[in-house]
Amino acid sequence: MKKLGTLFLGILLSGFLYAQTDTAILLKEVSVTATRKNQLSLLSPYSVSKLSLQNIDQFQSRTTPEALIGNAGVFVQKTNHGGGSPFVRSLTGNQNLLMIDGIRLNNATYRYGPNQYFNTIDLFSVESIEVARGTGSVQYGSDAMGGVVQVFTKSLAFTNKPKWSGNFIGRLLSNDAEYTGRGELGYSSAKMTFQIGYTARKFGDLPGGDTMGIQQPSGYKENAIDLKFRWQLNDRWLLTAAHQQLNQSNVPLYHRVALENFAYYQFDPQERQLSYLKMEGKFSSPILSAISFTASSQLNKEKRSYYKNGNANRFIEDDRVKTLGLTADVFSVINKNWSANSGIEFYSDKVNSSKQQIAISSGTILNQRGLYPNGARMQNLSLYSLHHLALGKFNLEAGIRYNALQIEVDTALVKPSSFVMNAALLYQLNKNQSIYASYSTGYRAPNIDDMGTLGLVDFRYEVPAYGLEPEKSYNTEIGYKVQTKSVKFAIAFYYMHLTNIINRVQVPGQQIGGYNVYIKENNQESFIKGLEYDLQFTISKNLFISSNGSYSFGQNTSRGEPMRRIPPMNGRTFLEWKPSKLQYTLEYIYASKQSRLAQGDKDDNRIPIGGTPGFGVMNIHVATGLWGIKMRTGIANIFNADYRMHGSGINGMGRNLYISAQFSF
Repeated sequence: MKKLGTLFLGILLSGFLYAQTDTAILLKEVSVTATRKNQLSLLSPYSVSKLSLQNIDQFQSRTTPEALIGNAGVFVQKTNHGGGSPFVRSLTGNQNLLMIDGIRLNNATYRYGPNQYFNTIDLFSVESIEVARGTGSVQYGSDAMGGVVQVFTKSLAFTNKPKWSGNFIGRLLSNDAEYTGRGELGYSSAKMTFQIGYTARKFGDLPGGDTMGIQQPSGYKENAIDLKFRWQLNDRWLLTAAHQQLNQSNVPLYHRVALENFAYYQFDPQERQLSYLKMEGKFSSPILSAISFTASSQLNKEKRSYYKNGNANRFIEDDRVKTLGLTADVFSVINKNWSANSGIEFYSDKVNSSKQQIAISSGTILNQRGLYPNGARMQNLSLYSLHHLALGKFNLEAGIRYNALQIEVDTALVKPSSFVMNAALLYQLNKNQSIYASYSTGYRAPNIDDMGTLGLVDFRYEVPAYGLEPEKSYNTEIGYKVQTKSVKFAIAFYYMHLTNIINRVQVPGQQIGGYNVYIKENNQESFIKGLEYDLQFTISKNLFISSNGSYSFGQNTSRGEPMRRIPPMNGRTFLEWKPSKLQYTLEYIYASKQSRLAQGDKDDNRIPIGGTPGFGVMNIHVATGLWGIKMRTGIANIFNADYRMHGSGINGMGRNLYISAQFSF
């Protein structure tokens, strides 16, 4: 009750604030992720949040996952310093869909539970991040059970006259925690833009709070490059070509060394490459009002090197996933009240995996089967149609998608398929307020990680499982939104039912290398229910407050115990003050204790006995302009609290001072 009481205090406060404001509407925030078209957040019948470049700069987040910490309805777990996995509606890993510029990042080896792949997006290349909660499978396909997290990268605007521009950023943290340099160069004209950016980063071992001290080893290096070219071919067609590449080297898994007697365990390298071509056309035909074609090529590399003290051998595992994507989306204006997005998507993954056992005494190399079957393939084909209707004060969203996959794992050929639908209705109470209800079905098709894994994963040893079927989710939600000149507020209640959940099951009496053996099965059913709120209030011209919070309750009905990894109640409140040319931001991030643990949580050495303690962390940020340079400084974790995000393998940062400078021309 105390947890819910904290949430409702925020809700009651928002009601009071709304009563004090005028009723002139503020319609600025636009989202595309929830419906595949530009839509004002007040008129979207889904729970959607958007993180802008201004927000990213204001809080000086270290990485792309950490930029989501404290955002409404999102919880971020960190298995290691170089990782970060967003939880949406209490689901994470391959049960959420990650996207960038409309392209799927999830591939055939994305695993259940927290993973590090969202941190392969360079934060300095990001323009905005959108999170659609509780929906997304109809809009974007498999994996969007909890929701969709979509990144949009920076783009230069066309200019009437040719123009060169540049941007240079430097940032450092005390205790050798971070050294970052970023350079951007761009050219724009009436018909063409081009930009290139390069980021170099070095992270030292992460300093914990007042009792933890330096967490060694945890530091690593990172380099990234991004290019984007846009050409307005004529009045009808726009061509975009882009390439992104990020490389992380020597990324340790701290908890392996600290808790599992490893001399070292690291990713070296962790790399992602993405290249794509996109053609966008606009037409006068109602049925073919706009069309978009995208061709993409991705390469994900992950090499793991590890050695456990006392073992006669060390190991190197190398996994590579090549993904080709082809998508087409047609926007139709059927009449003045009815529009639709329809399309087709195809993605093809090829997995190469290998493993070397190297004798410590002699250096003899023995080649072994990798974590996945070498040469495994997965093909993913989808057809969808989404319809948007505006009927007076009612907005209706409805859609369907059919998804068929073909997965080749070892000698097995599996062809799972799914059909999903959604429907949502929003009613505008007046020009400032709306209420909505939605129902979305979701699914996650089993992938090569589910079917073909053979080796050490987290604190268990997994063996292959064939014949798995798609997981399913059924999300029901009701919500209320208000936007005025001074207030923006949203609240949502949801209930999600999950069936056919793929779960790791221990094989009785079997151990390999001292680890219990597990295999995956579709054998569980669960539910998650929760509450989220998000409030933003302009007190005066120079004073602004924001507060959000979320609470969820997850229960595994098959086992009669809590669901694994359910985040505790969490949220953020910050106060922003802008006197003269200065900007001060006082930020408070909190999470309550999580003591509702599944047996799998109790067996997880990253979770303390009895659960993860609650915490509250205070940060302060100061920004100003000086001689054309944007200067930012601040103190993270002012009171040096020792804390850990639930399920993480490493503690959060202790008290630290940062300084950053940005020069633009």
